[in-house]
Amino acid sequence: WGIRKGLAAPRVAHHTDPAALGLDFDALRIATANGRTLHAWFIPAPGASAAAPALVVMHGWGGNAALMLPLARPLHEAGFATLFVDARCHGASDDDSFASLPRFAEDAEHAFAWLATRAGVDPRRIALFGHSVGAGAVLLAAARTPQVAAVVSVAAFSHPAAMMRRWLAVKRIPEKPVGRYILDYVQKTIGHRFDDIAPVATIGRIRRPVLLVHGEDDEVVPIAEARQIFAARGDTPVELLTLAGDHESFADLEHNMGRLVAFLRAVPG
Repeated sequence: WGIRKGLAAPRVAHHTDPAALGLDFDALRIATANGRTLHAWFIPAPGASAAAPALVVMHGWGGNAALMLPLARPLHEAGFATLFVDARCHGASDDDSFASLPRFAEDAEHAFAWLATRAGVDPRRIALFGHSVGAGAVLLAAARTPQVAAVVSVAAFSHPAAMMRRWLAVKRIPEKPVGRYILDYVQKTIGHRFDDIAPVATIGRIRRPVLLVHGEDDEVVPIAEARQIFAARGDTPVELLTLAGDHESFADLEHNMGRLVAFLRAVPG
């Protein structure tokens, strides 16, 4: 219990919403796994009389949908519908026994399924966008959801074990024997082997285009890990975009929206 509490994500309240950007939106509750519900904001495409392309947007660990809103207006102006989602145990979504990368992925999958039935959205052109843990989650979701049209992964770590070892180092916990026990405990708790859910493993199981975005100055997840994911791509069509930013480089992506929009528009329906 102490380990689980120590690894729990902090819950951050929303301090803004799409209305602050002058955007019309619907506030929603979306059913997810374990009988829980997710809080989400749906922003329709502008003047959408025909079915529009769309994105599910997932935040990172300890974040929320509001932190991803810098992307909302540029994507709206480019003609996309967007669904900004709070993962379980985050923002205004329901609590659960714990949060994890696989549970983020489940939440992304349920959000995708909801969006695919929404009027004004083309179900053949729904992409997944994720930051940090959310990036690893959308890669996992896309690997097992072939209907996903494309993936944008921002600041993903290459392997959960690498991220956990950095956490152990910050906490000054020796890897042997305590750290190894914690790694085994976490895998048992979440019900998944790290090797199975690691982005370096899931990237090669995706059959649709992927854009990997990473900040050159990221001190949380070194840019070398983006290159490791890229190298593990196999036959997956992957582009790697590096920015002069840090781990929060999704905010810097505002200034590179042309590249993002071009990538998404090139995805076949």
